[in-house]
Amino acid sequence: MTRVGLYPGSFDPIHNGHTDIIGRAVKLVDKLVLGVAIDTGKSMMFDLDERVAIVEEAVAPFRATTEILVQPYAGLTTLFARQIGAGIMVRGLRAVSDFEFEFSITAMNQQLDRNIETVFLMADPRHLAIASKLVKEIAMLGGDVTNFVSPSVKARLMAKAASC
Repeated sequence: MTRVGLYPGSFDPIHNGHTDIIGRAVKLVDKLVLGVAIDTGKSMMFDLDERVAIVEEAVAPFRATTEILVQPYAGLTTLFARQIGAGIMVRGLRAVSDFEFEFSITAMNQQLDRNIETVFLMADPRHLAIASKLVKEIAMLGGDVTNFVSPSVKARLMAKAASC
């Protein structure tokens, strides 16, 4: 039986913390789907097509060991997980505030679908402070995001920041 995992997020943009979680998640599943949320309610820097393209670039190194799909989705994450046959939902945790937020979501998700287990992976200490919102803000203010994102994401961020 194939173990399918789902790692959902807005990935606006994907950063080194995300790719660290992906690198560890592929060790736990046979197939990993990165669900790029369409309707997050957040203010996005990158449109959906850009986010999907950026995530596709970021996961390329992991495809040698695990089947990885990048797929946009709308609506409830548990419904999407069921549609793709995921029995595992992967979530990254950086701090206690993440835990409190994720704990609530996990409790609700269990009420929606008890067949989907949430697996929490702790952020590598090098990536504890990285958040997409902060990375975008640093880029918009002309700061150096080299330590937070891949070179290709940095180039896209800087180009987007220059055009705003």
